[in-house]
Amino acid sequence: MATTTTNAVSPTMGALRRTRARFARRGLSTSPGNGGGLALAIISAMAFGLAGPLGKPLMDAGWSPAAVTSGRVLFGSLLLAPATLLLLRGKWHLVAQQRWPVLAYGVLAVAGAQLCYFQAVTRIPAAVALLLEYMGVVLVVLVMWARTGRAPAPLTLAGMGVAVGGLVLVLDLNSTGLDPIGVLWGLAAAVGLATYFLVGSSVDKDLPAVAVAGLGMFVGGLTLLVAGLFGMLSLSTSTAPSTIGSLEVPWWVGVALLGLVSAGLAYGAGTMATRRLGATVASFVGLTEVLFTALFGWLLLGQHLGPVQLVGGAVVLGGIVLVRAQEARELRTAARRAERETAAHDASQPEPARTA
Repeated sequence: MATTTTNAVSPTMGALRRTRARFARRGLSTSPGNGGGLALAIISAMAFGLAGPLGKPLMDAGWSPAAVTSGRVLFGSLLLAPATLLLLRGKWHLVAQQRWPVLAYGVLAVAGAQLCYFQAVTRIPAAVALLLEYMGVVLVVLVMWARTGRAPAPLTLAGMGVAVGGLVLVLDLNSTGLDPIGVLWGLAAAVGLATYFLVGSSVDKDLPAVAVAGLGMFVGGLTLLVAGLFGMLSLSTSTAPSTIGSLEVPWWVGVALLGLVSAGLAYGAGTMATRRLGATVASFVGLTEVLFTALFGWLLLGQHLGPVQLVGGAVVLGGIVLVRAQEARELRTAARRAERETAAHDASQPEPARTA
């Protein structure tokens, strides 16, 4: 009869766990071929990109921007409520344990980003405010740098610069003087956007992503309503029909579509994508929201897309490819390191004792 002894945790599993922990701290994925996460991120960006084209008809019918956003996220949370309640069966203790990340997601990522953006556009052009909000992508990289003490790789920095440069082209900025208070509001919106990606990637993985999105939207919608009650936002509404493309629909259909697509689907898919891709890559893929906004604005609202914007879109995609390539390179390096650690561990182990 032969007898052997084994460790409680195999060297391979130990190396993989260390790799996962290291990449999680840096906001990266641990799955080099995670096409599912990338697909979810693109679906989320498309859904977010429809927020403007679906929301503008409501605003043209008499709704204020803040009322459109409040209705959007509250209706989205209502649509996700059945799934949220089902997924949280027996897991409400996790919600209590993760209450601060969930509150941060709702107050900062959902409500804060919207509130600050609306305050910004009252003082500076909307395109400039949107550009400042998307500086949250840069903030994600800086937070990961501060958290780990490790500077981003040159390819990541290059991708960041290329993507932001492309974003400037897509937004086609042509303003000169800027109100400094408006700029500060825009940068505050960037904090909210960064929170969306950072919290989405770091919250307890046992807490379902869809539930995090549903709870976050509910908290965010209530926060926007409270801000409206205190006069920080205008929450005017209208029962007049709205026109989407060439189709006239009742106001409630417009709100329902907005909540279903650009809230429920957008936040739900986005939170799942962020968990799979990590905060860094997910935030860069999120830049495609601006491209989809321009595309859907052209298809549904007849808004013109110029050559500069088309070039800018290609540049943004190029920046995303660079960041994704750097992540894949680091994953391959980490995998080789884990293999070496496993081989060294196996070589150092004595032959198992054998007894007859």
